[in-house]
Amino acid sequence: MSGFKSLFKQTFIYGLATVLPRMLSFILVPLYTNPTVLSTAEYGRVSFIFAYFVLFNVVLAYGMETAFFRFFNKVEDQEKVTGTSSISLIISSFVLLGGAFLLRNHISTLINIELKYLNLIFIILLLDALVIIPFAWLRATARPMRYAIIKILNVAINLGLNVFLLLYLKGLAQSHSVFNIIYIQDFEISYIFISNLIASAITLILLLSFYTKIKFRFDTELWKKMMRYAMPVLIAGIAFSINETFDRILLEKLLPENIADEQIGMYSACYKLALFMTLFATAFRLGIEPYFFSHSKTENPQKNYAKILEYFVALGSVILLGVVVFADVLKPYIIRSEAYYEAMWIVPFILLANFCLGIYHNLSVWYKITDRTKFGAYISIFGAIITLVLNYVLIPKIGFKGSAIATLSAYALMMFLSFFFGRKYYPVPYNLKKIILYFGLSTSLSMLYFYIFRGDYIIGIGALIVFLGIVFQLEKKELKQLLNK
Repeated sequence: MSGFKSLFKQTFIYGLATVLPRMLSFILVPLYTNPTVLSTAEYGRVSFIFAYFVLFNVVLAYGMETAFFRFFNKVEDQEKVTGTSSISLIISSFVLLGGAFLLRNHISTLINIELKYLNLIFIILLLDALVIIPFAWLRATARPMRYAIIKILNVAINLGLNVFLLLYLKGLAQSHSVFNIIYIQDFEISYIFISNLIASAITLILLLSFYTKIKFRFDTELWKKMMRYAMPVLIAGIAFSINETFDRILLEKLLPENIADEQIGMYSACYKLALFMTLFATAFRLGIEPYFFSHSKTENPQKNYAKILEYFVALGSVILLGVVVFADVLKPYIIRSEAYYEAMWIVPFILLANFCLGIYHNLSVWYKITDRTKFGAYISIFGAIITLVLNYVLIPKIGFKGSAIATLSAYALMMFLSFFFGRKYYPVPYNLKKIILYFGLSTSLSMLYFYIFRGDYIIGIGALIVFLGIVFQLEKKELKQLLNK
């Protein structure tokens, strides 16, 4: 029981530390969409640059974090694993980013990011790469509190600096000469990246003790094994980052230059309303993944896995319908300018897309338990291809609506593929009648309300109450059992 409590505690702490950085982008939306801070086009520019951030971070990490966890628990000499992975990431980061810095003019032209932003990005990427193994080591050695405190501090510093530099610095510069030294007019986008840079630098400083403690021993044979393990992770990571962020990049490439940034800004702002689903799915996954592995050797674990997915779909369906019904109530508090509201059309699609992604993660238990993780890479690559093809086809015709449809299509197909292969390699007795009922009814009601009856809260709230009643009626027995425990 004490082991279970410890596991739950660590899972909660790690979950909090993982969810909060995601929350940062959500919390900053009201600030960035404030017309006195950034224009729609400027916010679009920031979103476009951050899309490349995700891709660059995956490449610089090249699956070494996952390889570290695998071999740290597998190899007897843990110090050798720590030293080898640390040296590998230090050398690769300086070499790759050093080369990128020398070629920065060409890269700037190729990806259409201004040089003044690119220089800041390279420094941030280097700082973030150097903390990958220290953070992984904290997790591997069961130091959740230190891990969480540093992660939360990073978020707090980044948020605080964003608020100060974007909201207060201009006013302070006008009345205090000391602040006038650091204030630069029309420097808002740079201030965003400077905030990120300072937060990343402080994070590295707090983790520098890791590099003073470890023994820098490099084992070539071990490194080769780690790289062989890491490569599929890298491929899957690149594919997943394409699914997650490439819509912004393709919007910039495929739309006319005079409207691209503005369209990306609208799309990115309204996309953030899906974070309610994203956070639910992430928190659920972080809490349940340890359970998947710890119960894999028990008698008939598939029965429990089936019930877990049923609960996830039931709760996710409620969130989907609830957010869709109240989307117009929520939007003024999150998106502070009506200039972005044109893209509200995408909200049900993006919510549903992230719901499908959450179901996919739950279904993925089969390839994790059976050590068929290559299927995860295959499915992610397939999703990436769908994302790229549909974006290329649809964006020139219907703009950001095409990106939303592409995102939903990719995640939905990944979900179906995982279910299909799972039935073959690791059958789980999912209650398909209930799952299809919850998913299908919630999706139908959401689409019907938003695109036909939007704004009629009698219909919307009525649909939500009816749906909640159906879920309660069907899950009444399980709820009573849970409450009695």
